[in-house]
Amino acid sequence: MLSKRKSTAAGASLVLAVAFAALADTDGGRRHDPKLPAEPALQQSLRAVLSDLNLNHFVSSKHLAVSLVDVTEMSHPRYAGINDTEMMYAASLPKICALVAGFERIHDGSMQYTADVKDMFTRMIRYSSNVDASRVIQKVGFDYISKVLMGPKYHFYDPAQNGGLWLGKGYGGPSDYWKRDPIHHLSHGATTWQVARFFMLLEQGRLVSPEYSAEMKEILSKPGIHHKFVKGLEGSGCEIYRKSGTWTKYHADGALIEHGGKKYIAVALMEDEHGGEVFPKLIQKMDALITND
Repeated sequence: MLSKRKSTAAGASLVLAVAFAALADTDGGRRHDPKLPAEPALQQSLRAVLSDLNLNHFVSSKHLAVSLVDVTEMSHPRYAGINDTEMMYAASLPKICALVAGFERIHDGSMQYTADVKDMFTRMIRYSSNVDASRVIQKVGFDYISKVLMGPKYHFYDPAQNGGLWLGKGYGGPSDYWKRDPIHHLSHGATTWQVARFFMLLEQGRLVSPEYSAEMKEILSKPGIHHKFVKGLEGSGCEIYRKSGTWTKYHADGALIEHGGKKYIAVALMEDEHGGEVFPKLIQKMDALITND
């Protein structure tokens, strides 16, 4: 029985390694990423966490989606996901779309990376400034952002995977508007799977370029809003690179976290008024799954 379990685990690791190799190959858009399979043990543990937190109702009603990726060993990552291709309203989390598109513009030479631009990006991400987000979106352009999200280099919005990351409206009012996503008609949308991919590519140095991935990671550090995941991990001594979102009953958080010699990606989307109270408890449980393993 023991050897059979070892064989199964080895097979799962091989599948994960192949899937993440495909995930990593974004150069020139030569390969379309497959949906990452879950590692059975981590998937079971994540389901147990949601059950312990009395969240099964939100899972079954598809009002909660979660992704967790252990990237401590980048060559052998471990993935678990619940409702991870369910696209949900994500409030300010899709400001990361404007960030990566902005750096693509800088990379292609159509926009300068000045100190003012970096400050604008930083306020948009760390403090979720709506004024700066709208300025960035107007500077980069909705059409350009859309091409980055849907283009072959990233496939961050993919109709074959039920959508994904979408930014179709600015954050400055009803006139600051372009168009909703083609499938779910959301102005600011995400799936946890695609947000997890964003952070995976960031950590691999494959968002735009290694240099600009490092810039984006620095901008995503030192969160200025202490709620949700940040609140749950406060005082633990971890490093967190994150973007969150909140609007009425919609809650979103996504982060790359370094803690206790481990490194992992956690993403959650929830439709419920009490999501802000759930997320600190959820990240503590997910952190324990990785750091106590």
